[in-house]
Amino acid sequence: MDSARVTRAAVVQAGSILFNTPATLDKLEQHAAEAASQGAQLIVFPEAFVGGYPKGMDFGAVVGRRTPEGRAQFRRYFDSAIDVPGPETGRIAEAARRHRAWIVAGVIERDGGTLYCTALFFSPQGVLAGKHRKIMPTAMERLIWGYGDGSTLTVLDTPIGKLGAVICWENYMPALRLAMYSKGIELYCAPTVDDRDTWAVSMRHIACEGRCFVLSAVQYTGNIRGGSIIVNPLGQVLAGPVYDAETILIADLNRNEIAEGKFDFDATGHYARPDIFQLKVNESPTPPVSPSEDTRKP
Repeated sequence: MDSARVTRAAVVQAGSILFNTPATLDKLEQHAAEAASQGAQLIVFPEAFVGGYPKGMDFGAVVGRRTPEGRAQFRRYFDSAIDVPGPETGRIAEAARRHRAWIVAGVIERDGGTLYCTALFFSPQGVLAGKHRKIMPTAMERLIWGYGDGSTLTVLDTPIGKLGAVICWENYMPALRLAMYSKGIELYCAPTVDDRDTWAVSMRHIACEGRCFVLSAVQYTGNIRGGSIIVNPLGQVLAGPVYDAETILIADLNRNEIAEGKFDFDATGHYARPDIFQLKVNESPTPPVSPSEDTRKP
């Protein structure tokens, strides 16, 4: 085995302390230290780990009506979110630097008056290296989170492999998966709160389809039971799924297996049929307000 091609990865299965972001960051730092003590070069945390996933809350909303109590509850959730960059991202970056590891962390990002479900990437040098905003919140999530655009379909070319993230049910969007495969993603992080038995099946399918390593970190709380899993490029389970416990999964990922897997299937290469099927991806930022050309002139 070529040790230079092997990455030791950790998937953290743990839950936020809802409405207490400082305490959640303490927890993140503790788990990062534990994973690093086991030699992890990549540490993946669940969806919405910093800022929290308010499972079961309705924020006082029904069609055509909101309540003052629900608005107050949303304000409390808004206050638990973080600015990117900001003091909280500085703490995570310092943890990555201290442990000389890449950290992928699910956060609730505050931008203006809108919240986004976001995955952040931190380098071993303590740098916020990139982010991905969830482009399609699911069901009631659309009440509390905005939509990301194509400008954050991030895949980073790192010394440990090409690293990216697809959040929760974005993983059920075939076009999004294809866009990520086209970027050559090797370490496909799938932070989520989906604790159903079907999730592990989906992760095995994606690993096999994308011929990539899939690392899915699932929250474990009082009402989310976990189910984190690590899968290799042929869809074989390397660790997990684990339910009903807070844990850290560890696996050694041999990136030589990616080329071996693509020998007989490459979704955006020799197994594609561009003469029949083509996907166009808009990766331009789409801000709601942009200055006109005239206002930019001196």
